[in-house]
Amino acid sequence: MMQQFYPQVMHAYRFELNKDMQFAAAHYIDDERAGACRRVHGHTYFVNLTIAGDELDDLGFLINFKRLKDTIHKRFDHRLLNDDERFREAEPTTEVVAETIHALVTEELATQPNAPVCLQVIVRETPTSYVTYRPQKDGRR
Repeated sequence: MMQQFYPQVMHAYRFELNKDMQFAAAHYIDDERAGACRRVHGHTYFVNLTIAGDELDDLGFLINFKRLKDTIHKRFDHRLLNDDERFREAEPTTEVVAETIHALVTEELATQPNAPVCLQVIVRETPTSYVTYRPQKDGRR
């Protein structure tokens, strides 16, 4: 994987973890405004997660890298994204994929006693296009 530099999130947490991963998946956008993207096509998605927190777990991890990878890779790799229940209400655009990954990672982090948080998800769909998703701090979606 080519090393990438991504936008940083300003925060006051003691620890910040970044995890890069990739998965291969297909999707389509079922709307005539999507042009050629209406047809089923695939991407190698590159994902970067930014996780932060003040406390480590009893092994000294903010969260184990493997748990983050498993949360995303096992669910989406070599799949048609449109078939996933998370995309029944919204087309699997790169923006929606990034928001969905944030939700899945947040659910996984909620099981951790040291309470890490996901500050940012970046999803690169092509070599020249990526989306950054950050949750709103004031409760806005």
